[in-house]
Amino acid sequence: RAMEHDRAIEVYDIIRTIRDPEKPNTLEELDVVTEGGVEVQEIAEDEYLVIIRFTPTVPHCSLATLIGLCLRIKLQRCLPFRHKLEIYISEGTHSTEEDINKQINDKERVAAAMENPTLREIVEQCVTEPE
Repeated sequence: RAMEHDRAIEVYDIIRTIRDPEKPNTLEELDVVTEGGVEVQEIAEDEYLVIIRFTPTVPHCSLATLIGLCLRIKLQRCLPFRHKLEIYISEGTHSTEEDINKQINDKERVAAAMENPTLREIVEQCVTEPE
């Protein structure tokens, strides 16, 4: 349990500095991600299931999918331990949460999105740590 809690804090520290695609703020500053929205469960020896629940700023946020993509890319790059990643919109906080949850947890759709140069550039701007 203590290890899972430490891992959750580690995950939160990685995602809290992601910048919002439209605003100059971080996802932490906008309460899009919170410490309570990160859950880590050990699923095998030295492998963890990481579950992120995030809350878009408005129920019809057009950038919710992009934010989910940023979370996934940053964690894939930065998590120092073996993991499976599930990312969800907090229940009841977005008008199309089911569709978005499917998209951001579909490896092929994520890969296709990252092949789009415009999208990739936006994601890079959001996940790159400020100097």
